[in-house]
Amino acid sequence: MVEELVAAGVAVGSVGAVYVMAAARVVKQYERGVVLRLGKLQRSVRGPGFTMVVPFVDRLRKVNMQIVTMPVPAQDGITRDNVTVRVDAVIYFKVIDAAEAVVQVEDYRFAVSQMAQTSLRSIIGKSDLDDLLSNREQLNQGLELMIDSPAVGWGVQIDRVEIKDVSLPETMKRSMARQAEADRERRARVINADAELQASKKLAQAAHEMADEPAALQLRLLQTVVAVAAEKNSTLVLPFPVELLRFLERSTQAQPPPAGAPDPVSAGSEPPATVTESPAVALPDFGAPDSEAGERDAPGTSRTGQD
Repeated sequence: MVEELVAAGVAVGSVGAVYVMAAARVVKQYERGVVLRLGKLQRSVRGPGFTMVVPFVDRLRKVNMQIVTMPVPAQDGITRDNVTVRVDAVIYFKVIDAAEAVVQVEDYRFAVSQMAQTSLRSIIGKSDLDDLLSNREQLNQGLELMIDSPAVGWGVQIDRVEIKDVSLPETMKRSMARQAEADRERRARVINADAELQASKKLAQAAHEMADEPAALQLRLLQTVVAVAAEKNSTLVLPFPVELLRFLERSTQAQPPPAGAPDPVSAGSEPPATVTESPAVALPDFGAPDSEAGERDAPGTSRTGQD
């Protein structure tokens, strides 16, 4: 009899141990347990720690309540200004209602991923290229709202959505580089022209001051000489003001010539030539005919032997 009782106790203990092993569950701190009893949802969600379920009747599904970081695959799209881009993003979300995440959607991770890709392509088509490159905060907020609206019914909360990278075609990159270079060059020219304008105004003021004080021009000349000599050059170039040359020229023209000096106007001209009449010269008679002799005789001459 005692042996039978011992055997029955051992059998009951074995059955209890098997039951406990089959019914025991451990839920981690970052998880929640959703129990489905004969396919029906039990509203009491099991918290973290040790819990028991009915073997072969209850089914416990553990739902991770941590924030999930999910990369969104790169999506090719055409922006509103007809530029082909490739955009990828990352999404941060977490489950706030474990029961809804189990019952309302088959796989909430896959559903959130597909919704993120669709919303990303929609954002690309509604935005310009400049918005994708500069106004990312605004686009991230719009993308978060588009994904969060259906995800609320799934027991999922979207914490943040970030656009990681925007890939452009090589031709577009070269065009943007040329545009940026032209803009930089334009700004450099404007700054240079502004500097020239300011310098010209200051130089004009300096010229007026030097015109009032002639000694200032000489001091400026000496400063230039000192600046050039500081370079230890073998050749020294002295700038000579044109005004000084004009002053010397006016002084030379205004000074009268000294006494006894030749007139500078007529100094280079030749004296006038004097015309004198030469006396008549008697030519000898060689017996030539009168006609020929008359032709050879100069006017005002007389031959000997003929009165």
